[in-house]
Amino acid sequence: MHAADDIRGWLIDLDGTLVCGGRAMPGAPAFLEACGGRFVVVSNDAEHTPAELADDLRRIGLEIPADRIVLAGAFALDETARRRPGARVLMLAGRSLARHARARGLRPVQTRPDIVFLGRDRQFSHARLALAANAVRAGAELVVANPDLVHPGPNGTVVPETGALLAALLACTGPVAYRLVGKPEPTLFAAGLALLDLPKRVVAMLGDNPRTDGEGARRFGLRYVEIADGAFPQIQGETACRHETSVMALPA
Repeated sequence: MHAADDIRGWLIDLDGTLVCGGRAMPGAPAFLEACGGRFVVVSNDAEHTPAELADDLRRIGLEIPADRIVLAGAFALDETARRRPGARVLMLAGRSLARHARARGLRPVQTRPDIVFLGRDRQFSHARLALAANAVRAGAELVVANPDLVHPGPNGTVVPETGALLAALLACTGPVAYRLVGKPEPTLFAAGLALLDLPKRVVAMLGDNPRTDGEGARRFGLRYVEIADGAFPQIQGETACRHETSVMALPA
């Protein structure tokens, strides 16, 4: 039996794996269809909600239900609302996540926050950096969604991510403890696996980044299939697959 022949379910990365530069990767729709619903998208996206992203993906030909999408930003806010209901939160993130925070009972504020939430903030500025840095220095808890510095853009470009903003913030605060949600940390892998409702030994992580997708899978005890040159695994039958990508067999 091949190292990946018994894979029955997939956790799948988004940027660089299913999409790049706002377009579906060639072969992505066919791969998702072949999975027969046995997949969950697990992404460090710290800008969108699952429902919003599902709509965006549908427009580019990827049919992925919102309840099969786990995103670092939305999940971090869900977790924060469970831990600290009604908390005052300084949101360094887009409008979608600010609305999501309110829907979860959190209170976005500009002054005296209990929590500073850092996501992918396209309006990041000197003034917002000053607010966040001084709030953290005054004792606010720092919650960070996504440690990635960049993700792949079109034509070999890069798109700045939350990790780049975190570097700026920590340059102002000095070393501080913070709560991190995002690959390679285990939280998103555990959430995705729970949705699949399958044992680890028959689930693999499909991604393009060994430092986040691969390392996170290794820590969590999943096999990692690294997509190479846009070649998706070929799924045959209900459980078998053969592939044209590299597979790391890891203990389950």
